[in-house]
Amino acid sequence: MNDVAPLRKLAPASQPISPAKFAHFVLRTSQIDKMVAWYQTVLAARIVFRDQMLCFLSYDDEHHRLALINIPGHGVRDPDSTGTDHVAYSYNDLGELLSTYRRLKAAGILPHWPINHGVTTSMYYRDPDNNRVELQIDNFKTPKELDAYFHSQAFADNPVGVTYDPEELCRRYESGEAMESLLRIPPLPEGKTPWDMLSRH
Repeated sequence: MNDVAPLRKLAPASQPISPAKFAHFVLRTSQIDKMVAWYQTVLAARIVFRDQMLCFLSYDDEHHRLALINIPGHGVRDPDSTGTDHVAYSYNDLGELLSTYRRLKAAGILPHWPINHGVTTSMYYRDPDNNRVELQIDNFKTPKELDAYFHSQAFADNPVGVTYDPEELCRRYESGEAMESLLRIPPLPEGKTPWDMLSRH
């Protein structure tokens, strides 16, 4: 019987290894009940574990995608401060994104910045602590097409996008309008620049 463990060799320092996936993020909050309820609703998430200090939530087979730490006495986040701007979640298609918009609207949760970025169709929300969450879909079928748009003159001319009315997009979707037309970035409103499209809310 051979009890000698096999030799292992680490990759050389000259060979970078990217992470296999993005696992989770963690937020500190002083209103944990509101935050838990909000993320359960928005992400259709389940509580994996909760006690007085911690709450772990997941919406797929990952053990947790979000953790909340209860720190009483802290105020809400200044949305104009430095730090993380937002966290984004992708849906499979426009139907899923718009269905989620309608579900959240019925729960009293509305996007403060619906925008077609060209590369994505997105809706930005604020959680109870003013952290921003983007719900999105890719506007192109393949990574190659998406990458090409990033390198196009159209993206150079407008790297921000154009805002839209989610209800109008829902009506267009349900009328059977072609998907290519629904996902195409509209022209900027007359007299507006890309920077006028930035959310001020």
